[in-house]
Amino acid sequence: ADVFQSHEEDDRKVRRREKNRVAAQRSRKKQTQKADKLHEEYESLEQENTSLKREIGKLTDEMKHLSEVLKDHEKICPLLHCTMNFVTIPRPDALTSCLPR
Repeated sequence: ADVFQSHEEDDRKVRRREKNRVAAQRSRKKQTQKADKLHEEYESLEQENTSLKREIGKLTDEMKHLSEVLKDHEKICPLLHCTMNFVTIPRPDALTSCLPR
């Protein structure tokens, strides 16, 4: 009876070890998949970040250009030099009186 019981215990140990080995493999595989997914997400965010930085550069250049255009325009704009530009309710005749003839 002891030999039979010892053999059953050995079988249980073998099955438990095998089950544990399979569970450990599954866990390692899951960790690897999670790491791969995080790496892909990182790569995607890096690309998006690069794209956004490029867009910021373009918009900054556009803003500088438009600021220069505005500054140049302010120098020659008749409406900015008109004494009537402080009127709270704009009248068509007031605006036309400021325009060059």
